[in-house]
Amino acid sequence: MTSSLSVALCTHNGAQFIGEQVRSICLQSLPPTEIVLSDDASTDGCVAIAEATLEACRSERPGLAIELRVIRNVPALRVTKNFEQAVRACSGELIALSDQDDVWHPERLARMAARFEQRPDLLLLHTDARLVDSALKDLGQSLFHALEVKPFELAWIHEGRAFDVFLRRNLVTGATTLFRRSLLEQALDFPKEWLHDEWLGIVASAIGRVDVLEDELIEYRQHESNQIGARRDTFLGKVRKALASRGTTHQDRARKAELLLERLRSLGDRVAPATIQKLSEKLEHQRFRAALPPSRLARCVPVLREAMTGRYEKFGRGTRGVVRDLFESV
Repeated sequence: MTSSLSVALCTHNGAQFIGEQVRSICLQSLPPTEIVLSDDASTDGCVAIAEATLEACRSERPGLAIELRVIRNVPALRVTKNFEQAVRACSGELIALSDQDDVWHPERLARMAARFEQRPDLLLLHTDARLVDSALKDLGQSLFHALEVKPFELAWIHEGRAFDVFLRRNLVTGATTLFRRSLLEQALDFPKEWLHDEWLGIVASAIGRVDVLEDELIEYRQHESNQIGARRDTFLGKVRKALASRGTTHQDRARKAELLLERLRSLGDRVAPATIQKLSEKLEHQRFRAALPPSRLARCVPVLREAMTGRYEKFGRGTRGVVRDLFESV
């Protein structure tokens, strides 16, 4: 029996694209039972467009039984807390996250829901996506290509080692994600320091099974109004990042690791001791990076010593992290 499906759709002044997204949800071969639309103080009428689009779809497809529930936020909650509010209000056993400006392929929900039916241990599933411009023109690359996802990272996720991957970097994009509602028992509340999708992904990987479909099941729009987008860095872009100001990046990452460690420790036996140990080492590494001296010359010896431990590779992008720590400005 297919589990009930909810869509958590978050909007903010998305009138330009919301109609196409809602229509693509309605045209799913396995439609959801409900859409929970959490709107963040929009002023452009996007909620009315979503309501009208769903009504038109009902007229075109007699028997389409998708309930639309709208939550309006004034003032705006911003991305993480808006998605938290949306998923809290969802009643389905499976919850799909949805941005306001993408277009889903018709089989997206059916293909993903089938995996959950086949695998009772699966907590969260995410996929690749096709990058398109504001007019849905193909940009010639996928999300995973833009993120420079490596074959070993996908292999580790398939093997049940998603936590090891996510300790290095997040690969879960909310717009491609479906998860069991039961995950919220451990994942709520979402810390404001984390993005909702990376938080759900790493918590799920710490307490259960996460997997990935390497298929492009949505058109993922890239445009000027994206709050979060995907672009593959050019070589020059990588050089600029390596020489950019350190700012509070490493302090922020250390704080995120602290918050995750607190949450996982609070879950007791749900989290394996080895998982806690790995995260503790990750936190130690982030604190090391945050405490590096302003002088590039003074960083050389400690950075090279840290590199010898293997933790740059274990908890980051390896040589790329070493180079950034050696050359970033203050």
